[in-house]
Amino acid sequence: MNFPTSPAFFPWKPAAWLRVTGSDAPGFLQGQFTNDLRDILPNRAVYGLWLNVKGRVIADSFVIRGEAPNELWVGSYFSAAGTIRERLESFVVADDVVVEDATSDWSAVTLLGEGMAALAQAARGGFVFPGRRGSGDGTEWVFPATETAAVQMRIAGVREAEHAEMARRRIEAGIPAVPADVGPGDLPNEGGLEDAAISYTKGCYLGQEVIARLKSMGQVRRRLWRVTGPGAEIPRLPAALFLGARQVGELRSAVGDGAGGLVGMAMLSLLQVDGNAMLALAPDAAPMVRLLAQP
Repeated sequence: MNFPTSPAFFPWKPAAWLRVTGSDAPGFLQGQFTNDLRDILPNRAVYGLWLNVKGRVIADSFVIRGEAPNELWVGSYFSAAGTIRERLESFVVADDVVVEDATSDWSAVTLLGEGMAALAQAARGGFVFPGRRGSGDGTEWVFPATETAAVQMRIAGVREAEHAEMARRRIEAGIPAVPADVGPGDLPNEGGLEDAAISYTKGCYLGQEVIARLKSMGQVRRRLWRVTGPGAEIPRLPAALFLGARQVGELRSAVGDGAGGLVGMAMLSLLQVDGNAMLALAPDAAPMVRLLAQP
């Protein structure tokens, strides 16, 4: 897929933007998050996951250091604030940790293209960090909703990217949306998140024993694949995928590819499907869904 090369912005509203404070907050989050937060730097977000005890993916987020001592922010594109807050608070016992849901008070834009990050870095307020929208130089700028008009003035005249373009960028890069592509029934490694979201050296966190066993085993039985097919009409998702009469997985997300077809992300059985398989959306139907090489 080819994408416009001109600078662009994409306005979005965080699904979660939580403020976590208290003297125990840094250590508490370190013991819950799949990635290492010990060396977190200003304007550098650490991406990772929140798992259940069985190692399944409850939510994903960025964790960012705030300006106040022992202040951290937890933000996500798609994982709901209530889900993450409930997950965290269920493990606060005698810890000095306070989780506040500030989602409604914050807005954001993704900045795409050379030089665009400077627009945010030159402004005061909010958080600026590399995002996970696709390959390339995307920058996230999250700011108080009260500053929306001022931000709009700074990006006036820049092309606004459409939602479909952003979805295509994400799928092209093989980046799953959590929980649509990888959720509570899935392991991080099944979604290809082991490199981006997991530290194998940080020590204990909830679900860590399962992840350690997966690493030692070296393989999973299912995997998220990029797929493509003809026709821009998106089926109701998730949509079952078949090899002959047997269901071998499901299409989790999809978007028109801009050329009359569709691209998407599908969770598939590695025991029944290889990279050359052609799949169908109904039992014994004509196969139309083709697997794409992993990025």
